[in-house]
Amino acid sequence: MNHVPDFDERVSAARRALVLGIGGGGDVVGSLAVARRCQQLGAEPVLGGVAWERMPIDPHPGPRSVAQIRGGRRVGEHIVLADGSTTTPEGVPFSESRVAAHLGAETVLVDITAGASGAALGVAAAAAELDCDLVVFVDIGGDAIAAGREPGLASPLCDAVMLAAAIELDREHSVAGAVLGAGCDGELEPRNVLERVAALGRAGAWTGTWGVTAEIADQVEAAAAATGTEASLQVVRCARGETGLTAIRGGRRQVRLSPLGAIAFFFDPALGAAELPLARAVGGSTSLEQAHAALAEIGVRTELDYERGRAREVG
Repeated sequence: MNHVPDFDERVSAARRALVLGIGGGGDVVGSLAVARRCQQLGAEPVLGGVAWERMPIDPHPGPRSVAQIRGGRRVGEHIVLADGSTTTPEGVPFSESRVAAHLGAETVLVDITAGASGAALGVAAAAAELDCDLVVFVDIGGDAIAAGREPGLASPLCDAVMLAAAIELDREHSVAGAVLGAGCDGELEPRNVLERVAALGRAGAWTGTWGVTAEIADQVEAAAAATGTEASLQVVRCARGETGLTAIRGGRRQVRLSPLGAIAFFFDPALGAAELPLARAVGGSTSLEQAHAALAEIGVRTELDYERGRAREVG
């Protein structure tokens, strides 16, 4: 049986790691914790995420394309390297822009409007431009590894497209996946996330576990304050020992705080593909609409449905 490197081994063998929050919005903030873990293991991290903000931040439904990103430095057709002044056409900063300003370093903005295949091309171009020999795809909350039947699942499209891109990239790049903050986005229950991690374990794809330290929690909190994200801030609260139920999203979602929310589960996306049905469904997609339709076909409602519905109500 071939040896599968665990997460620490994979990172220790790398020089630079591109660490991407794959759920849009504030996932880039929580991903800072994983980036710091990579730094501890000797791989200099570069942070990034997807150009898709929640509607309270950017009222435009759906993700932004490169053509709709103002400022920053364009890399190929699907990537912008953001700085503190990078915005939407209406002047709204991305979470990645705020993190860039906070850290004093460029962050990566991924355009997913060309589906999983476009995202894979973009991430590959960003890794080459930034001399990164490892890419880590980080989900805050756990919906990226959902089965699709969980009652709280609300925003699976962005994660699925990015995780499908990770599987595609694995053919030519060193790739790792991570789930941090089980249930901290108020979607899947922590027990749902553990069930899915167990399934990845049975597939031989679970490659390690790590807990957020107090020092790293402080750094994530400072970044969260700069962006206004809620889910990543719950990771901080969990790392500090808070327990019990708390409300986020204006009271629409509840999060069960516990030490579990401060733990990252690492996995190999390609090895776990059989247990990643949403990523499999959108694999090979060349547009967001194609990916969205693929999830609709298997009965999964997405954040794009919600945002378009809200836009129609407001309009």
